[in-house]
Amino acid sequence: MCGIAGVLDRRGGSVELNVLQSMAAAMAHRGPDDEGFQLSGPIGLAFRRLSIIDVSGGHQPMSDDAGDIWVVLNGEVYNFGELRAQLLGLGYRFRTRSDTECIIHGYAEWGDDVLHHLNGMFGVAIWDARRKRLLLARDRAGIKPLYYQLTASRLVFGSELRAIRAAGLNPVLDVVSLNLFLRYRYTPSPRTPFEGVSKLAPGTRLIAEADGSTRVERWWDYDPAPEAIDVKKAEAELLERYSEAIRRQLVSDVPLGLLLSGGIDSALLLALMARHKTSWPTFTVGFGPAYPDDELEDAAKTARLFGAEHHEIRLDRTTFEEDLAAVVDSLEEPIASPSVVALSRVCSRAREDVKVALIGQGPDELFGGYTRHLGVRYGHMWRALPRPVRRAGSFGLAHLPRSEAVRRGLHSLDEAERLTRFQKVFSLLPADEIDNLFHADLLPASAGDGVLSCWDGVEEALARGDELSAFQYLEVRSALPDELLMGADKLSMRHGLELRVPYLDHDVIEFAGRLPASLKVRHGSRKWLHRRLCRQYLPPEVVRRKKRGFAVDVVDGWYRASIEGQVSDTLLNPTSRLFAVLRQDEVATLVRDHQRGRRDNHKIIHSLIVFEEWLRRTPVRLP
Repeated sequence: MCGIAGVLDRRGGSVELNVLQSMAAAMAHRGPDDEGFQLSGPIGLAFRRLSIIDVSGGHQPMSDDAGDIWVVLNGEVYNFGELRAQLLGLGYRFRTRSDTECIIHGYAEWGDDVLHHLNGMFGVAIWDARRKRLLLARDRAGIKPLYYQLTASRLVFGSELRAIRAAGLNPVLDVVSLNLFLRYRYTPSPRTPFEGVSKLAPGTRLIAEADGSTRVERWWDYDPAPEAIDVKKAEAELLERYSEAIRRQLVSDVPLGLLLSGGIDSALLLALMARHKTSWPTFTVGFGPAYPDDELEDAAKTARLFGAEHHEIRLDRTTFEEDLAAVVDSLEEPIASPSVVALSRVCSRAREDVKVALIGQGPDELFGGYTRHLGVRYGHMWRALPRPVRRAGSFGLAHLPRSEAVRRGLHSLDEAERLTRFQKVFSLLPADEIDNLFHADLLPASAGDGVLSCWDGVEEALARGDELSAFQYLEVRSALPDELLMGADKLSMRHGLELRVPYLDHDVIEFAGRLPASLKVRHGSRKWLHRRLCRQYLPPEVVRRKKRGFAVDVVDGWYRASIEGQVSDTLLNPTSRLFAVLRQDEVATLVRDHQRGRRDNHKIIHSLIVFEEWLRRTPVRLP
């Protein structure tokens, strides 16, 4: 787990060392153990290291004996042991025990196809000195980010936006990306908040050839095409894939632990980890017995079941408010999720004892764990009703509680076109309401279609899947990597901690894509197959626990209360920076309707305040 950066001079000039040093220094938190640089003709590579595998011998940038192939790697290749044995059998010699050297020899043997041989999480750069050719790639699930800026004169890349800025970027706010953020609470790949700066989408690569041409292409995808499968066979295969992923991801030369919530996903991880070793360190964030939804007691019970060395971190509202600004800064991109402060806190505590921690992200997206999946799964029943019945029913539904989530679901129910329907489920407000927040002369007429380029090529895959599988495909392609995984990467690396997500092993993702909806959401029960497997390893009282994550309900309450105190300073303050782009009267209307109880606008208000906080901490020019 590290930070990588580099510059390719596209006109054949040389790269200055001080530029690389500035880029590396901007990401020092990602790699406190070591740094390295390589200058060779038109390419310059920079590296910051958090030592996990081959602590003494994994210095980067790393090359083959001849200096023809150079690699910088952020992340981990979990199957490097098997790859090493295969490459040794093909006659390659190894100087280190690191996973990076497997990529070097793998590229020499298989070329760009080396990516298909890697099981892991990574942002990687491979410089082919003989061909004067650069390959950048992001892992299949998008666990590790990789940013780049392409101009006529150079290609600049890095694990964080800070590295791009340190190379001389004077960023300008991208208004279309802001529009997408206000819709979805994150910025979908390949867009970023900065004009001219992109991030590789999950499972894509960028190739810069010696003739000056560049291309971005998808090197991995999965097919959401459900197949008929026996329940017991599916359960056995899921267990096998979970077990193999965990076995691979427990390999480490430094201490390793688990971020443990009170729910079933991390509990199952601990149960499967306990088959390899007892007494793993576990870490939970909570708020104490005064909060009914607190997870500390449930997590402690799970830890005792498996003999874990358990540690509790308590977060109060004062600490939450103190941390919020620093967390927004660490994320680099605005991400409007209240759970980020709790995640940052638990990562900070875990880093005191371990350098690596597993986390239970993934089953909700892959197996249908969210409330929205119920609406997607059963929405066809509503659309099958005659239109007069639906129209009459809509009148009754309109009088349901003013919940923002209910409003979004109702907004999407009658939409016939699948991709548009899914956009409405994701979007906090209807497209025209988001567009109306902007000054008319700033927003391109096609701004709302920006998400379609982010979801480029999904229509064929969506046509093959059932309703739920198709929806989950978009979550895996967009919301999961660019909101949840992006936040997890930035906040864990803020504290020099490597987070691993075994449930997002690509073998698991591909298997979940083949499952029919009936094995994911069944008779109203979410994550049905995953829960069935949990019953083999967890007591009934654990399996029946309410889904809470890292006590998000409590944090959300604090966040709302904190926001009420910030509204005057931000959203009702005419000097706030966001009003250079957004209409003050429309923002004030959103706030007023929320405060008077007319409408639940708390999520869009959260997003607007996060955006203003981000603007105050980010050196970005406004249009």
